[in-house]
Amino acid sequence: MTDFNTPHAIIVDDEQSYLDLLAVILEEHLDCPVSTFVRASDALAAMRTLPVGIIVTDYYMPDIDGIEFLRRSAKAKPGVPAIMITGHADAISQEQRDSLENLRAVLAKPFRAQVLADSIRQFWPAAGGQA
Repeated sequence: MTDFNTPHAIIVDDEQSYLDLLAVILEEHLDCPVSTFVRASDALAAMRTLPVGIIVTDYYMPDIDGIEFLRRSAKAKPGVPAIMITGHADAISQEQRDSLENLRAVLAKPFRAQVLADSIRQFWPAAGGQA
């Protein structure tokens, strides 16, 4: 059952098995609902009705890449912080990073689940460690 009152951590990655693993790990480390999407366009559509506390997205995805997804999500949910996860951190220019008002961190894959959970807590709205 989807909770439409509590802010969600939105996770977008085109690799379903990786996404499933992230969801399980984050649900163990965070005190908030985690909603996952394999298509960025589906995440954008769901964000119209979901309260969003933070966005975590992969960089390379087939339908919409992480840069474009964050641009669109910033318009849909202004002020919501985002974390990009990628195996190609060097492919994201400083200019691209600076152009994304909602991007707070880029985590290079592979990373420990605790690092991602700590980053989510750090950038969660109100930064009170609620996530």
